[in-house]
Amino acid sequence: MKSLDNKRPATQKILFAAGLILFLIGFGTLSFFGIRKVCRELHRQKLMKENAVVEISDLKIKAPVLEGTDNAVLSEGAGHFPDTGSIGKGNYCIAAHSSTIYKEYFNSLKKAEPGTEILLYDRDKKKFRYRVSEKFIIEPDETWVLRDQGDDRVTLITCTDDGKQRLVVVGLLCSD
Repeated sequence: MKSLDNKRPATQKILFAAGLILFLIGFGTLSFFGIRKVCRELHRQKLMKENAVVEISDLKIKAPVLEGTDNAVLSEGAGHFPDTGSIGKGNYCIAAHSSTIYKEYFNSLKKAEPGTEILLYDRDKKKFRYRVSEKFIIEPDETWVLRDQGDDRVTLITCTDDGKQRLVVVGLLCSD
């Protein structure tokens, strides 16, 4: 009986040590991802403070709008197409990623319907209100949507779910 009693404390110590190690690994992993998420959110808030912002509250979209549409810009937020209008004047065109796998800014843009409100805030945080007037699909090489259309609008562009085409949502500037 004495030999069994001597083995139990050693086994308990090994199991306790293994459990402690697994706990610390799990805690460290969760801490890493938690800190990473907090850092990303702080960076996003900084970008939204320093840049224009697009917001569609009905779709839970709120993104900083940076200048340009290259991959580096679109990895940070939405991007304003160079040589298109300005906020509140002309055809202000914005692109952002959407993905069924990753949490991207324009994931829910496909749910936009005519009448949905789109808010744009310039760098000084002056608010411009638009209402969705149309939504349609185009091929990636159809750039006519970026041209001035003779009115004041915002044109939002993202990929379709399969990535082969582009979803376009147009909002016209409200007069009030």
